[in-house]
Amino acid sequence: MKNNDLSNYRKSYEKGALLKSNIPENPMELFQKWFYEVDNNNSIDEANAMTVSTIGLDGYPKGRVVLLKKYTYEGFIFYTNYNSEKGKAIETNPNVCLSFFWHAAERQIIIKGKAERIVENLSDGYFESRPRGSQLGAVVSNQSNVVKNRKELEDKLQDLEKQFEGKEIPRPKYWGGFIVKPVEMEFWQGRANRLHDRIRYKLLEDYNWQIDRLAP
Repeated sequence: MKNNDLSNYRKSYEKGALLKSNIPENPMELFQKWFYEVDNNNSIDEANAMTVSTIGLDGYPKGRVVLLKKYTYEGFIFYTNYNSEKGKAIETNPNVCLSFFWHAAERQIIIKGKAERIVENLSDGYFESRPRGSQLGAVVSNQSNVVKNRKELEDKLQDLEKQFEGKEIPRPKYWGGFIVKPVEMEFWQGRANRLHDRIRYKLLEDYNWQIDRLAP
């Protein structure tokens, strides 16, 4: 194996600043501002890609990238198979972490929160809006379970295509949305000389947000 020492990798962060003097009191407003800015940045693909980290049934943390599908003042919504590894982990321990990293903007957001299932009619509505192939994929995939080979999945897909030809595809009860309601949100803006800006919002018992600057 060749030498994989990365200690000489260097980058100077100089694209922005994050000051307590010009941020909103509610972190969702700052999230919306940042998201709009990066979403309109042509050098960033899939600005809604985020890492969801859970504590698995084996006691280990695990992160995986999913797509954010909606956000409101209440929280962040994504969709998955409830019987998947992540789904089972959330049902057992709803404390999760979301993270966004937008390299081209030198920005990162880390969100601690509690996940819970959204109401079924919202999951129904989103499922109906998906392309037909994605609907069938959700039915075909027994997510996170071992499969013999890819052909097993492809054969199952062909069978379902014939079964539902000319028919609506109902949302499987084991597939739907989670909303992550934040209790803490940290915004990171890269700065020169590694003196990065870190602003943390922490939810208080009265539902106001405490705002602190953290050392980089």
